[in-house]
Amino acid sequence: MQMRQLFDKNSSTYSYLLWDEKSREAVIIDPVLEQYERDTRLIGELELKLTWSLETHIHADHITSSGRLREQFGCHVGVHEHAQVSCADVWLKQDDQIRFGEHQLKVLYTPGHTDTDICYLADDRVFTGDTLLIRGSGRTDFQSGNAGQAYDSITGKLFVLPDHIPIYPAHDYNGMTSSTIGEEKRHNPRLANNQSREGYIQIMESMDLDKPQKMDVAVPGNQRCGISPNEGRVNQAGATRA
Repeated sequence: MQMRQLFDKNSSTYSYLLWDEKSREAVIIDPVLEQYERDTRLIGELELKLTWSLETHIHADHITSSGRLREQFGCHVGVHEHAQVSCADVWLKQDDQIRFGEHQLKVLYTPGHTDTDICYLADDRVFTGDTLLIRGSGRTDFQSGNAGQAYDSITGKLFVLPDHIPIYPAHDYNGMTSSTIGEEKRHNPRLANNQSREGYIQIMESMDLDKPQKMDVAVPGNQRCGISPNEGRVNQAGATRA
């Protein structure tokens, strides 16, 4: 599986373009609206066939370009089923498989940051969205957040993976690009040294964070997949995931 890690400076968001070298079928995870031109140009230069645009959750800090990518490439838009956004083609759930060429991503439902959070597990890496960050984790103080659920998701779905598995998060604010499961188990200040559930909840509930600057426009924008209201479309749950 080939991969490009792409960055949006304004929101410190990582997007991931993945593809199968033989078939040229491709997937993009967490695309950013302001980077639409860059991403479409790269997809064209690499001669890829974009088949999926996937979200790790309904974001509060940027608007997705998934709707525009669908218009350009005819790809499927996938979000977790709890999002229930009418613009999506497929509502994803735990253990769904996203296939592109000879590769696949397994959906891991990881609520806590929001109740729409999912991670995508490949054979040799995992894309952790806001669920698990490098030396951190997604905030749990708004938008259906729940610190106890976040702890359960991280310890029950991610920390059970082999220590050598690389993690690729949706954001980083300190210039880091990736980590591993083992590193986060050892060095994540919120989770290291077998942190208890109660201890994690206490840490998360004691945080005093500002509201994301773009939240009031980002959340409704992402509920429309980044397309204007008059371009919305209604789709059915349960569409093919192959």
